[in-house]
Amino acid sequence: MRCLIGAVFLISFLGKISGPGKFEAFIESVHGMRIVPSRAARPVARVVLAAEGSVCLLLAAPAAAGALAGFTLSAGLLMSFAVAIALSVRRGVRAPCRCFGASAVPLRLWHAVRNLLLTAGAACGAVTATGSGQVHVGGAVLAVFGGLLLGGLVTVLDDLFDLFRPGGGTGRPVRPPQAA
Repeated sequence: MRCLIGAVFLISFLGKISGPGKFEAFIESVHGMRIVPSRAARPVARVVLAAEGSVCLLLAAPAAAGALAGFTLSAGLLMSFAVAIALSVRRGVRAPCRCFGASAVPLRLWHAVRNLLLTAGAACGAVTATGSGQVHVGGAVLAVFGGLLLGGLVTVLDDLFDLFRPGGGTGRPVRPPQAA
C-alpha cells in the first residue's frame, strides 16, 4: 500500500512542478474549482503541494511511525480532495482536473470516487503500518512492483478513458459525416 499511495502522490507532486507553467496551471485549477476565495488559490495550492511532498517522504521512511503519519496525511488529503471535487461537480464546475499535472479533462464525479477509493487504501495502510511482522523478500518485491504499477495506472486513468472514448481519444464526440 505504501508504494501505491506513494506513487500516486509522487506523480501528482512531480506533475505540478515538472515544467514551466505547471504550478500556475494547478493554481488556476484550484481557483476554477470555486471552493476557496480567489486570493486563497495560490496559498492553498502551495499547501497541497507541500502536503503531497510530505506524504512521499513519510511513506518512503523505513520507520513505522513515518508510514503511519504518511498514510494518515494522505487519507486526510484524499478525503478533502474528494469533497472539494464533489462540491465543484455539483455546482457545475467544468474546470480541468490538474490532479496529476497536465490533464485537461474536466472534473467529474469519477475523480471524487477515485479519491474515496484511494482514501480507503490509505486507511488500510494506516491500520497495518505499525505491524511488526517479518518481511519476506519475495512478498516485498511483489508488493512494491504491484503498488507502483497500480499507482501509475491510477494516475493515467483519465487518459485511458479518453483514449477509448468515441472520437479516437480526442475527448470530443464523433460527428457523423454530413451529406454533400
